[in-house]
Amino acid sequence: MTRVLRIIVHNWPLKLAAVGLATLLYGGLVLSQSTLTHLGVVPVELRDQPEDVFLLTTIAPVTEIRYFSPSGTRPIDSTFEASVDLSSVVAGPAPVTVPIRVRSLDDRINVIGYAPDIVTIQVDRLETKQVPVVVDHEPPPAGLQIGATVTVPDRVVVSGPASVVQRVTTARADVVIQASGISIDQEVPLLAVDSLGDAVSQINLVPRSARVTIPVFSDLRSRTLTVNPVIVGTPAPGFEIASVSVAPLVVTVEGDAEELAPLSRVDTAPVTVNGASSEFTIEADLSVPSGVVPVDATTVAVTVKVRPVTATRSFEVGLRLVNGQADLRYAVTGDRILVTVGGSTADLDRLNGASLVADLDLAALDVGASEVPVTMDLPAGVTLVGASPPTIRVTVTVRPASPPPSGAPSEAPSATPGG
Repeated sequence: MTRVLRIIVHNWPLKLAAVGLATLLYGGLVLSQSTLTHLGVVPVELRDQPEDVFLLTTIAPVTEIRYFSPSGTRPIDSTFEASVDLSSVVAGPAPVTVPIRVRSLDDRINVIGYAPDIVTIQVDRLETKQVPVVVDHEPPPAGLQIGATVTVPDRVVVSGPASVVQRVTTARADVVIQASGISIDQEVPLLAVDSLGDAVSQINLVPRSARVTIPVFSDLRSRTLTVNPVIVGTPAPGFEIASVSVAPLVVTVEGDAEELAPLSRVDTAPVTVNGASSEFTIEADLSVPSGVVPVDATTVAVTVKVRPVTATRSFEVGLRLVNGQADLRYAVTGDRILVTVGGSTADLDRLNGASLVADLDLAALDVGASEVPVTMDLPAGVTLVGASPPTIRVTVTVRPASPPPSGAPSEAPSATPGG
């Protein structure tokens, strides 16, 4: 036993070093077999980018990933996810360095390292502004003339990094006028340009295109024509159109001679009066034939005045004597007359003919015979148009001081209608 022990401990430092070296070599062998490198293209995702920050730099993908895979599983590009966190990035002139994060979507694979692991980026403040739309084209071919250019919309919104947006002056639409003489009416892509006409990149346009209309003529002529407002529809019940006016009254149009020859006026687009119960003014487009374009105005102001529909109705009514004096006696010829009243149909429909009465005002009458005009107390919106007869003869006498003899017919204290 002692001999065995002496053999074991003999040269023990050398034996211990040999065991350690063997262990290290074995671990290195195992580790070298399990640590692998994936070469591919893993895009870098931007996360938590502030809304007012614009990234000027294009971030290159991660192309080399070192990983440990005890099971020997082989990954592909989609096994990994790379990202940069922009939440703390502040826009400014100086570049900013941010770390790249890479992780495995497979729990069996552990990422040890990757390249690149950082990225230097340039960010700017996001800015927006409006710029006009301009149309660019070469001069028309020989023998052709062009009319006014119209773009819809005529302004667009430009957005992007502030340093770039500040350079943009217009949004340009490039068109070509064909020798065939066909007018241009098409949707044209827009290009953001600077004051020199050079294209500006990293810019977003809203909208990205505009409708461009350019009339092309081979025998251009112009004429001044009256404007005819086109009215459609029906006003509200009980109302009618009183008048229609337009401003301006005349407009100048241009087009080829053969297109202008048959024109005697320019109509407006239909103006509806459905349900109208009061005056209104509306901007109406001009409706011109194809090949004819307005020069000095594309819209006109149409004013429509409406009024209540009026009518008349006649009623036979009784007479009422008012404002008579107690010491006078009044005698009239007849007790009923025919009156005509006027107003809107709605107001007339609400009248009750049985309740109507004509008045004779006796306040200013002296003793004797007088012609008293007929008046009426009518509801609002209704007026007395005429009465037949228009005046009534009233005879005024002094009432006797003593009561009449017994058996005589009684009289009204203030008046006596009769005939």
